Amino acid sequence: MLRMLFALWLALTCAIFSLSLLADDAALDIETQPSSTESRLPLRELRLFTQVFEQIRLGYVEEVSDTELLNNAIAGLLLELDPHSVYLDTEHYSDLQESASGEYGGLGLEVGGESGLIKVISPIDDTPAAKVGIEAGDLIIEMNDAPVRGMGVQKAIDKLRGEKGTSIKLTVYREGQDGPLEFEVVRDTIQISSVRSRFLEPGYGYVRVSHFQRSSGSDFIANVEALKADNKQILKGLVLDLRNNPGGLVPASIEMAGALIDGGTVVYTEGRLPSANYSFEAEVGDILDGVPVVVLINGGSASASEIVAGALQDRQRAAVIGTQSFGKGSVQTVIPLGDGRAVKLTTARYFTPNGRSIQAEGIVPDIVVERAEIRPIKMRERTREADLEGHLATADNDVSADSEKSAIEDLSGDNQLYEAVNLLKGFHLLGSQ
Repeated sequence: MLRMLFALWLALTCAIFSLSLLADDAALDIETQPSSTESRLPLRELRLFTQVFEQIRLGYVEEVSDTELLNNAIAGLLLELDPHSVYLDTEHYSDLQESASGEYGGLGLEVGGESGLIKVISPIDDTPAAKVGIEAGDLIIEMNDAPVRGMGVQKAIDKLRGEKGTSIKLTVYREGQDGPLEFEVVRDTIQISSVRSRFLEPGYGYVRVSHFQRSSGSDFIANVEALKADNKQILKGLVLDLRNNPGGLVPASIEMAGALIDGGTVVYTEGRLPSANYSFEAEVGDILDGVPVVVLINGGSASASEIVAGALQDRQRAAVIGTQSFGKGSVQTVIPLGDGRAVKLTTARYFTPNGRSIQAEGIVPDIVVERAEIRPIKMRERTREADLEGHLATADNDVSADSEKSAIEDLSGDNQLYEAVNLLKGFHLLGSQ
C-alpha cells in the first residue's frame, strides 16, 4: 500500500510540475534549469506523507476515500503559499470560467431571497424571463411543481440555471392577480456585462465597472464612445468608478487603461519564469482626447482595478480619489489539469509604470475622500429680487437653465461621487480639456 501511495504521489507531483511549465509556455534554458541536487524529491518527507495518509485512511473516526484524501493533499500543497494560490475542483473551476466569461446558461433574472421564496429583482432585457413576461416584484413559489420553501433559497436559485435549451416551469405569485401565474421558460445563454454608463448631469459622464471579465475592456470602450456620441451634449469629464471592484482578468484591465493612455507602459510583471516577466504597452491614441478623468477607488478595489488606477495615476492621465485600495499586487495563472480541475497559482508581481509594487500597500488616492453623509443645512428663506413687486423681467426668457437643472442627478447619497463630479467641473473651468 505504501509503495502504491508513494508511486501515486510521485506521479502526481511530476504531473503538476509539467503542467505548470506548459501553462506558462516556459522554454527554460540550461542556466535556468534546477540542478540535479535541487530537483530531487524529499524522500523522507514523502515517506512521512504516506504514513500520515495511511493513519488517516485506517484510523479516522469516519471512512474517507483515497480520492478525497488525495484531493485534500493537493489543496494543502497550495494552502500555505499565499491567499490566492488555490486548488480548484470541477465546481469551483467551472464557477471561475463562468465569472470570467460573463456567460451562463439560465433565464436572465436578478433575484434574491424573501421569506423563504425567490423574489425577482429584475428580469434582464431580451432574455427568456423577460420575453415570457416575468416582472420585477414577482415571487417564485414553485419550480417544476416543487415548492421553493421545501428546497431552500440558495438551492432554488441554483436550479434556475442550466444548459441552454432546457426548460423549467415557474409558478409565480404577482400582487394584484387573483391566483398564481405559470410560465414555461426555456433557458438560453445569458451574457452579463460588468460595465454600465450614464450621464450624471449634462456634460459629465459616469462609467461603473463592477469586475473584469473577458469583454470588460471592449465594453468600456463601447460605453465611452456612446457617451461621446450623445448629440445633446459634449462630454466635459468622466468618472470611472472602480469601488468594490475585486479585479478579475488582467488583459481586460490593460485594455481599459490603455484606451485612455496615449501609448506607453500600462503595467509590467516580474516572476521566476522568463514568461512571467512582461511589459504591457498601450497603443497610441486616447479615446477621450484628453477629456479629464477621475477614478474612484476604495478598500474593496483590488488587483485589476489597481492596475487601472495605478497606470492612470502614474501617467498623470486621471485624478484618483476615494480611499486606499486593497493592495493585491500579484498575478495568478490558472493551470488546467485536464479533467475539469485546475490550479490557480501566483506566478508574478505586477508593477505600475513608475515601478511601484502595490502588493500589501495598495494605491493611495491623490485626494483622500472618506465615505460621509451629506446633509444640506436648512437656511432661513430670504427675499430675492424675483420676489419684489414690480421687478424687471429677465432679459432673455431662456428656459434651458431649468431643463439642465432637472437633468442633474441627486448625488447627496454618495459623497465620493459628488466630490468626483465637482473635481471634474474644476478641471473644466480651469481649461484642462
